[in-house]
Amino acid sequence: MFGNGNLKVNAAGHLEIGGCDAIELAKEYGTPLYVMDEMIIRNNCRRYKEAMDKYYDGYGLVLYASKAFCTLAICKIVEQEGLGLDVISGGELFTAAKAGFPMDKIHFHGNNKTPDEIEMGIDYGVGRFVVDNHVELETIERIAREKNKRVEISIRIKPGIDAHTHEFIKTGQIDSKFGVALENGEAHEMVAEIKKIDNVELVGVHCHIGSQIFELAPFEHAAEILLNFIADVKEKYGITIKELNLGGGFGIKYTEKDDPLEYDQFIEAVSKVVKKICKEKGLGRIFMLMEPGRSIVAPAGITLYTVGNVKDIKGARKYVSVDGGMTDNPRYALYQAEYTAVLASNPKAPKTDIVTIAGKCCESGDLVARDIKLQKTQTGDIVAVLATGAYNYSMSMNYNRNTRPPVVLVNNGKPRLIVKREDYMDIIRNDIIPDDL
Repeated sequence: MFGNGNLKVNAAGHLEIGGCDAIELAKEYGTPLYVMDEMIIRNNCRRYKEAMDKYYDGYGLVLYASKAFCTLAICKIVEQEGLGLDVISGGELFTAAKAGFPMDKIHFHGNNKTPDEIEMGIDYGVGRFVVDNHVELETIERIAREKNKRVEISIRIKPGIDAHTHEFIKTGQIDSKFGVALENGEAHEMVAEIKKIDNVELVGVHCHIGSQIFELAPFEHAAEILLNFIADVKEKYGITIKELNLGGGFGIKYTEKDDPLEYDQFIEAVSKVVKKICKEKGLGRIFMLMEPGRSIVAPAGITLYTVGNVKDIKGARKYVSVDGGMTDNPRYALYQAEYTAVLASNPKAPKTDIVTIAGKCCESGDLVARDIKLQKTQTGDIVAVLATGAYNYSMSMNYNRNTRPPVVLVNNGKPRLIVKREDYMDIIRNDIIPDDL
C-alpha cells in the first residue's frame, strides 16, 4: 500500500487508484493526467463533518476551501456531503453557482475583492463576506445600501501567531497581506467603523494562521486569542459576535517524514479550549466554522506522467524528464514543495535511483521533485506523483503555451472525466490579431 492508504498494487503489478489501473488510465486519457479518488474525497468530508458534529454538538459547519481544487464536480460532491464552501474570487463563486451550490453556505474570502466581485456576491446572496480591510468594508456598505440589502460579515483577524511552516504560506502574523491585526489596534478600529454603518452586520471573526501545519498548539492558541477578542468586542461595543471561524491549514502526508495528526484530534483539542473560554467569559454557544481544503483533496489525487529522456550527468545529478512540470504543478517552483513518486508499472520494485523529476518548460527551476528516491525508469515509463489533489490543477497554467491536463474522477473501478484536456485551440481562443497589423 502506498501514499495515504488509497493506492494499491493490482494483480498486474501496476499502481491502482480507486479500483482503476494507472497504466490503463494513462493509455485511455493520455498524460499528464490528474486522477482523483472520489471516495477518499467523500470520506474526508465525512470525517470532518462527523468530528464537528461530535465535538461541537452539531453547532458548526465545515467549509471546503475551494482554492485547493475547484471544479463543478467537486462543488457537487461537497454539497452532497453537507459541507459549505469557502471561495476567494468571482471565478470560484461563479463555478459554485453553476454547480447549483446553496449560496447561504458560501463564505466569500479574499484580501482584494473587486467591486464587481462584491456586487456579484451580494446579488448571489452569499452567506458571509469575510472582510479583509477598510476599503472592502466601505465598498460592501455602499453597494449594499444602493441595493437596499443587509449583508452579514466576518472580520479576518491576524492573531499574531507564527505557524511553523514555509514563509509563503504563513498568514497569521502581523506582517501578512491578509486581514487586520490585533497588536496595533486595527481590528478594534474595524469594529468601531462597522458599528457606525447600517447595511452591514458583524456576525463573526475569522483567522487562518497558515498551511501544512502539524501541531495542535497554534490552533488552540488562535482560538483563545479570538475568543478573548470576541469578549472584548461585546464589552466595549455591545456587539455580540455569534460565529468563530478558525480557518484550515491541517498538514497532510507528502513524504515519509510528514507525520500529520488525525483531523478529529485538531477539532477535539480546539473544542475544549472553545468551551472552556466561552464558559469563563460568559459568551454562550459560539457557532464554529473551519475551512479544510488540502487535507480533503490532496491525498485523493495523483498525477501521471510519461518519461521522455533520462539524463544521468556524471558527478552531478540524474534527471528524469516528464511531459508535464511546472505548468501542471508549480508548487516546487513556488516553495520547494516535496513529493513522493513511484513507477506506475512496478511500484513495488526497489527505489534504487536518486533522481530529480524535471518538467519540459524552458526554465531551470521547472522541477516536480528534487533528489528523491525512485525505481529505475526509462523512456516511455509512466511515473505517478502522489498526493497532488490540492493546488496542482488549481495553479496550473499555459506557460510555453502548454495545455492543461484533464482531470479524471475514479470510483470503484469506474473513471469519469470531470475536466477535459485543453487543446491548442483553447490556447489561442482569446487571441486577437488587430485589423491594422
